[in-house]
Amino acid sequence: MKRIVEIVPARPGWYSRWQVGPELTRCYPVSLWALVEEADGSGREVVGMDCAGQWPGAEDNESGGGFVRYLFRMPDSGPPDDAEPPSSAAPRSTGPRRQPAVEAQETVVSA
Repeated sequence: MKRIVEIVPARPGWYSRWQVGPELTRCYPVSLWALVEEADGSGREVVGMDCAGQWPGAEDNESGGGFVRYLFRMPDSGPPDDAEPPSSAAPRSTGPRRQPAVEAQETVVSA
C-alpha cells in the first residue's frame, strides 16, 4: 500500500492522456499532483489526478482505458485535440459537493 506524502494543485496546462480505444485517446486536465511512497518509506513517485478523478494505477479508472502520459501545453495555446470537453469531465466522486451559498436570514427574538 502506498502513502500520500504531499499534495499540490496542478498549474493550468497539464493534461493526462488515456488510451480508450485502439486508435483513440482522451485527455483530461490534471487537477493535482501527489507525492506518494511505499508504506516502508521507499519508492517515491509523483502522480497526477485528473479532473475525472483518474490517476495511473487506480482501480476505478474509466474501464478499458490505459494511462499513456502527462503532457503540458501553454494555457494560451488551448487544450489538446483529444481533450474531453469540461462539462463531461466532471469528477465521478461520491464525496461532498460544493453547494451555492445561501443568503443568511435575520431572526429576531423578542423577550
